[in-house]
Amino acid sequence: MPSCLRARLRSLPATAAVTAAGLLVALAPTHPAHARPEGGQPEAGKPEFSQQVLFRAAQDPGYACFRIPAVVRTADGTLLAFAEGRVLNCGDAADIDIVLKRSTDGGRTWGPLQVVNEGAGDTHGNPAPVVDRDTGRIWLAETYNTGRTDSASCPVPCDRTPHLQYSDDDGLSWSRPRDLSPEILPADWNSWYATGPVHGVQLTRGRYAGRLVFGVNTETWNGSRVTANHAALIVSDDHGGHWRIGATDSRPVAADGTFRQKPSELTLAERGDGAVLVSGREQDGTDLGHRTQAVSRDGGTSFTAPFRDLPGLYTPQVQGSLLRLGDRLLLACPGDPDRRRTMMVRSSYDGGRTWDSVDRGTVVTTDWSGYSDLVRIGSGTVGLLYEGGAVDARDEIRFARFTEDWLAPRRGPDPVTPDLAARARPAAVLGDPDEADGVSGKALEFDGTDDAVRLPYRAGLPLGTKDFTVSLWFRYTATAGEQPLLWMGGTGTSQPQVWLRGEPASKRVQGLITVRNGAGAPQTAYVRTGSAYNDGTWHQAVLRRGGGRLSLSVDGTESSVADVPGSVSRNSPFGVHLGQRMDSRAFLTGALDEVRVWDRALTDEELADPQVLRSPQDTVLRLPLDRVRG
Repeated sequence: MPSCLRARLRSLPATAAVTAAGLLVALAPTHPAHARPEGGQPEAGKPEFSQQVLFRAAQDPGYACFRIPAVVRTADGTLLAFAEGRVLNCGDAADIDIVLKRSTDGGRTWGPLQVVNEGAGDTHGNPAPVVDRDTGRIWLAETYNTGRTDSASCPVPCDRTPHLQYSDDDGLSWSRPRDLSPEILPADWNSWYATGPVHGVQLTRGRYAGRLVFGVNTETWNGSRVTANHAALIVSDDHGGHWRIGATDSRPVAADGTFRQKPSELTLAERGDGAVLVSGREQDGTDLGHRTQAVSRDGGTSFTAPFRDLPGLYTPQVQGSLLRLGDRLLLACPGDPDRRRTMMVRSSYDGGRTWDSVDRGTVVTTDWSGYSDLVRIGSGTVGLLYEGGAVDARDEIRFARFTEDWLAPRRGPDPVTPDLAARARPAAVLGDPDEADGVSGKALEFDGTDDAVRLPYRAGLPLGTKDFTVSLWFRYTATAGEQPLLWMGGTGTSQPQVWLRGEPASKRVQGLITVRNGAGAPQTAYVRTGSAYNDGTWHQAVLRRGGGRLSLSVDGTESSVADVPGSVSRNSPFGVHLGQRMDSRAFLTGALDEVRVWDRALTDEELADPQVLRSPQDTVLRLPLDRVRG
């Protein structure tokens, strides 16, 4: 690319108006798996879905990478799609501009890229736009830090400062930024500071109607380490003339670097009752879950309670976005609990108290995917601006446009099977497993496609640092593929977990634990059999942790390895899955029966004692799998 072209593209002043007439470009739509492609004019009553690439280095000269999307609809109906234009590389702390594209036809076509705020070697990013519908002014909060020439992160502490600018002509031109530090950067928020990055809101109900609100997350540095994390709302009651810190959740960081929760990258929505629901990324805390939530009932002045984790809402550690659509709340974020991939839209019908499980969400793409923002285009039409790519989530930023009826409809309760452990709720039966003859009575036969049994998270399930015993009966004939039998906890190489699976291509059954011990690196221990036991007959597998060993026996033939100290359940969306990986990337083709977990190491004699097997003592779960109701 000629250097003069790059200079011309990046030298547009922030106050310059960009004429879009005649330059609107309709980008080629792409159609992800599970999506309904757009085919000309939609038929009446037919769900609509289409998407296009909005920002990509190959089509937008002058930038190596685009990240961190944010989108709003102005008072005049124009869509403004913001992103970070990263000049040198995809790193978070190099030369970064805030860039914008506009659409005046509901996201069908978009105008050319314009530079809203040029970094000129520094990082100007984290766009957090807020529309004031009373004045028509669009506010844009953003964060600056000194830029680097390599792809490394900003050093700790990082010299991050908040700034603000505005547009009074629907995003065509922008004011000079002003430094917001005197208003919303107290002295002890001196390590990390981040606006958004996602749209803010203007409240519409009750005594706080008209208030502007967006989120920030920050850290405190004591001269040697980070000692606290802060998640806060920033509010204005005079249409953006002045801003102040509102609701704040501050949490200490332990001396070893661990923390219970570290909510960050806040997204918010005004609920139908006027309360503000705030959802954040849970950044590696010791509490369970990768999303965390809080509520404000006084317009963002205070939170009713500290942020709480959501262990059943599976996501990786990633920013997400909220949008209210009538009585329904939408949350967009990847659905794979391990990696940034499989962008999904999940719904809540009770103000965010509960959310669709991953099997009930709507898949936008199975590609790699990351940060996102949602915007309401019309009464039943939604836009989703998100990072995505076939190779990397940072490949491009896409804009998806869909009608509400394209989303998966609300589903009734799943069938259940009893869990006979003390104070246990029934387990959900997913798909449609068949009844089969079991070891004693009936069992469940899984089809390898979508059949599974899932226990939702409850306080008695995490095994922590305890010894444990898993006992189950299995039967299968598969000669290839991963055959998951039981999965407790997270997935991937760093999340605490316990699992047991058949690996017929490798001629073995394998049991594995991954542990975390304080702030130390994760450790893994695994134990394997010398046979896959895929002969179509029933076999009993017992995975035990105790006496400094991790052992696996099938039909009494045992192998063991040294245990690794630590917790198998810290920092994971801890439920239990039978016949399924928790990331839904493999399912069992076979049958399971009499699944039990105890939070101690049982002896062989106890495992052979019917009285012990019937007793609820020390039982974490007890699933006979002999009845399904509903």
